[in-house]
Amino acid sequence: MDIYLIDGTRNFFHFPVNPEEITISRSKGYETVNMLEHGEFDFTQGDKIKEISFSSFFPKDYDPSYCRYSNLPTPQAATNQLNQFLVSKKPAQLVITGTGVNVPVYLITYNTTFRGGEPDDISFELTFRTWRDAKVQPSKAASQGKTTGKSGSRTDLKQTGKTYIVKAGDSLSKIAKLELGDSSKWNAIYKLNTKVIGGNPNVIKPGQKLVMPS
Repeated sequence: MDIYLIDGTRNFFHFPVNPEEITISRSKGYETVNMLEHGEFDFTQGDKIKEISFSSFFPKDYDPSYCRYSNLPTPQAATNQLNQFLVSKKPAQLVITGTGVNVPVYLITYNTTFRGGEPDDISFELTFRTWRDAKVQPSKAASQGKTTGKSGSRTDLKQTGKTYIVKAGDSLSKIAKLELGDSSKWNAIYKLNTKVIGGNPNVIKPGQKLVMPS
């Protein structure tokens, strides 16, 4: 299992240490109406926003027994990256491989802790709320060409342009998994970018701009 947080520009944060558990909270909305002589009645109003929460830590040093990759960001750099997601006004994509979780979210709570026995590591707890598009149903007057005011529009998580900038620690199979949802599609990326990458698909360099398959 790997956990990624991806913003609208396709930059991503890969959590270095998996949590021991992930909590997903679901509940149904309802309204209680009190009818005279008949008592209270509950009327359902659809599902509430789902919350996903977990806790882990940012290690100072790489340990293959629990770290997901070797090129670790410093604990402070990792904290700064998550703070950017916290203050962002746009949703990000939360991907938890092997669980089916691949949803747009807002990071709403992010708490860090410095422990006495591990002064160089940073422990954290965070909570995401799934983002839901506000769908506006056009009125009858609007469908007949009459002006009734402005309606909402969907926030686009993906910006225009099907390219990817290689980062340290990337491989074509990793990029294929993140961008195309299937690591086996690395060859399609390589075929489009042979001139950029060169003769060895296993060697890509940070900063290279790769064209993604449509």
